[in-house]
Amino acid sequence: MSFKIDRGLFKYDFIDHHAVLCVPVDADVKEIRKRYLQVARRLHPDSSLTETAAQKHLGNELLSKLVNPAYEKLSGDRTRTEYILILSQIGKRLVQESASVTLNTGLARQLVEAANIDHFYKTAIAKLAQTQYDSLEQAQQVIAQASELNLVYLMRSAGKASAAPPPPAQPKVQSGTPEPNTPKNTAPAPPKEDLIVEQYIRRAQSLIDKNQFAQAKVELQDALKLEPKNSRCHSLIAMVYLKQNQLKMAKIHFDNALKLDPSDETALQWKPKIDKALGQQPSDQKVTSSPNNGDKQPEKSGSGLFGGLFGGKKK
Repeated sequence: MSFKIDRGLFKYDFIDHHAVLCVPVDADVKEIRKRYLQVARRLHPDSSLTETAAQKHLGNELLSKLVNPAYEKLSGDRTRTEYILILSQIGKRLVQESASVTLNTGLARQLVEAANIDHFYKTAIAKLAQTQYDSLEQAQQVIAQASELNLVYLMRSAGKASAAPPPPAQPKVQSGTPEPNTPKNTAPAPPKEDLIVEQYIRRAQSLIDKNQFAQAKVELQDALKLEPKNSRCHSLIAMVYLKQNQLKMAKIHFDNALKLDPSDETALQWKPKIDKALGQQPSDQKVTSSPNNGDKQPEKSGSGLFGGLFGGKKK
C-alpha cells in the first residue's frame, strides 16, 4: 500500500515527517520521541483501538511506511540537522513563490492572517495531534492538514526573518581597554549549507562507485533540494540516470550542469553521445523516468542504448 499526499509540503516533492507525527517543526528530540511512542502504541496491531483485520493492516502500514521513517529521520542528530536545513530553504523558496501557493484548509488560511504566529500554529498542531489517528482512514487527510500548517509557518517565519532589521553593531573596544571576562559560547556552530551538500555528494559518489545507483540518486536529489544550482550535483545525478539507461533524464541534468558550469568535463563528454543516441532512438522506444526505474539495474552491456553508449563494456 502506498500513501500519496499532495498537499502542504508534500506537494513540493518533500516528505513532511513533522506532519506525519503532528509535531511542530521546531520540536526537540524529547517531544518527538514522546509523540512517536503515543502514535506507535495507537497503530500497533495489538492495540485495542485496531479492532478489525483491515484496521490492523492499515495501522501496520501507516506505522511501517510513514511513522517509523519519520521518527528515524527526526531522532538522529545528523539527519534531523540536514532535514531542518532543507525545511528552511524550502520556506525561503516558497516566500518567493507565494503567489502560486494554494491552501485547502481553513486552519492554514487562518494562520496566514494570525497576529501571533507561534501561538496559533502550535495550538493548531496540538489540536490536530489529539485526534490524528483516531480514524485510520482519515489519517492522511489530517497529515495533509498539518503539512499545510507547516508550510504556512515556514513561509511566515522565513518572510519575517528576511524583513527583520540588521542587529545593532557591537561597540568597539578601544585599544588598551581590557575586554570583560564574559563566558564564551562553546556550542558548536550549525553546519553550513554548502558543507551539508558536500556530504551528500561524497556519499553519492561512494554509492556510485559501488553501483548502488538508486541510493545515490536519493542522496543527490536531497542535495539539489538544498542547492538547486549546484552543477556538480546535476552532473552526478545525470551519470546515475545514464547508468540506469534513463537517457532523457540524464540529458536534462547534463544540460543543467552545462548551463551552470560550461566547462563541466563529465557533461561535455557525455551529452553529445546522449544527444546522438536519442536522435537514433526508434519512435516506439520509450525511455521512462518513473521512480520505480531507479531500483532496476541497467540493461545488459551490448544491448539497448546503454550498451551502445558504453561501448559494450559493463561499468
